[in-house]
Amino acid sequence: MTSIAVLGAGGRAGRAVTAEANRRGHRVTPVVRDPARHPDLTSAVRGDVTDPEAVASIGYGHDAVVHAVSPASGPEALAAAGLDPEFFVRAADALLHGLARSGVPRLVAIGLFATLTDAHGRPLYDDPAALPAELRPFALSHAAGLDRLRAADTTVDWLVLTPPAALDVDGARTGRYRLGGEQAPASAHLSYADLAVAVVDEIESPRHHRTRVSVFG
Repeated sequence: MTSIAVLGAGGRAGRAVTAEANRRGHRVTPVVRDPARHPDLTSAVRGDVTDPEAVASIGYGHDAVVHAVSPASGPEALAAAGLDPEFFVRAADALLHGLARSGVPRLVAIGLFATLTDAHGRPLYDDPAALPAELRPFALSHAAGLDRLRAADTTVDWLVLTPPAALDVDGARTGRYRLGGEQAPASAHLSYADLAVAVVDEIESPRHHRTRVSVFG
C-alpha cells in the first residue's frame, strides 16, 4: 500500500485522484486550504501548496504527493480572485523544498493544456483561438512553474501530466489513456477519472522522470 497526499483534493482533479487512489487501496491524505469548506472530505487536512513548511509537514510519511491545486476554478473565479503571477513558481519552490526535506521521493503535478505547443512549436497560450486572452496570464503562471521545475537541481522525482482542455467531469472511467510529448494532440479529450488513472499509474509504477508529458484519451 502506497501513502499519497493529494494537495487540492477539493477540486475536480484532486477529487478524482483521491477516489482512484482509494479505489486501489492506497492510504490517501486529502489536503485543502480550508477543510471546513469540504465536509465530505472527512479526513482532509489543512495545507498551503506555496508554504514549504506546510508541505514538509504534510509530506512526512508519504510515498508520493499530487499537486492538483489551482488558485481558482474557472475563468470567472480567476477574474474575481485575482491572479498571483508567481503562484505556480512559489508552489514549485515550496514543493521541491518541502518534499526533499520530508523525504518524499515522488511528485506528480497536473499541468495546463495551454502550455503545450501547436504543430509549429508555438505555445497554445499565444493563440487566442486556443485560449481566451484574459486567461493568458494564468497560462503564463503555469508555464513559469513548469520552467522552475525543469531548472531545479532536486532529489524529488517530479512529473507534470498535462491533460487536454476538454476534460469531462462526468466521463466514465475507462482505465485507458495515451501519453504524448510537448505538442498538443488534435481533438483530444479525457475524463477526470482517466486523468486520475494516469496519475496513480505514475505513482505505482513511475515511467517518466523530471519531465512533462501530455495525457489524453
